[in-house]
Amino acid sequence: MKTASFVDQFPEIEILKNESLAKYTNTRTGGPAEFLAFPNSIKQLRQLVMSARQADLELTVLGNASNLIVRDGGIDGLVIILQKMNKITCVADQVVAEAGAAMIQATEVAWQNGLTGLEFAAGIPGSVGGAIFMNAGAYGGEVGQVVKKVKVIDRQGNLKNYSQEDLQFSYRHSRIQDEDDLIIEATFSLKPGQPTLIRKKMDDLNFRRAAKQPLEYPSCGSVFKRPKGYYTGKLIHDAELQGYRVGDAQVSLKHAGFIVNLNHATAGDYLAVIQHVQAIIWQKFQVHLETEVRIIGKN
Repeated sequence: MKTASFVDQFPEIEILKNESLAKYTNTRTGGPAEFLAFPNSIKQLRQLVMSARQADLELTVLGNASNLIVRDGGIDGLVIILQKMNKITCVADQVVAEAGAAMIQATEVAWQNGLTGLEFAAGIPGSVGGAIFMNAGAYGGEVGQVVKKVKVIDRQGNLKNYSQEDLQFSYRHSRIQDEDDLIIEATFSLKPGQPTLIRKKMDDLNFRRAAKQPLEYPSCGSVFKRPKGYYTGKLIHDAELQGYRVGDAQVSLKHAGFIVNLNHATAGDYLAVIQHVQAIIWQKFQVHLETEVRIIGKN
């Protein structure tokens, strides 16, 4: 298919060609997307999904690209970023958010409406869709605990609804990872609370996050899952790996579980640091560190 012909099918949708994904990932790394689209509605998203299938284009959907590394070779086919699908509403004790909405904004809406249950997510940088995809969590809470239902479309463009039970949440995992459906909307079931206390808890958690995490640098957040019986940051600290660096990718001196981009790191730098950390932790402690961050794209 000629590049222009796919783009010309959708004059109402912003579609960029050979666009660097480093502009959109939280690590500020990543190669180009062959096509990069920004739908602003479910209708537009379904059109893109079905057209990509008909054109035999590989399809990749991203939310806020926060807990993600895109390899330097980029991504063939169509990449969709959902940041324009970001509406959030409140109905009784439920917050309904489109997949591209920021989790941080969802927590703000909950607070503004006197609803408690999402405070743990006040500083999670990802999108609602991404948070559900990986069952994001922090400070003892997980998204899967408060999700009531999720709307998705499959790769054929069919609409489906999943209940909390259907989604089979576990540690940093949901059914969506196995079935590859595309999240379009989530409903969070919360409880009435005292806005002053909700705000106080959110501010406290954000203060703790800022004190412990290297928010002053681009990063993909927590790189590794916590291995059973261990704390990832302590393992990396005890292995004296803080400060280990390849190019401009460095194991954070502030929080050993983070790898930061000091200036002009590449995805290759990130992956080299990850592999080195995994090798040393295995060598010293016989513990396998599994990546939490999603790694996609071509080398």
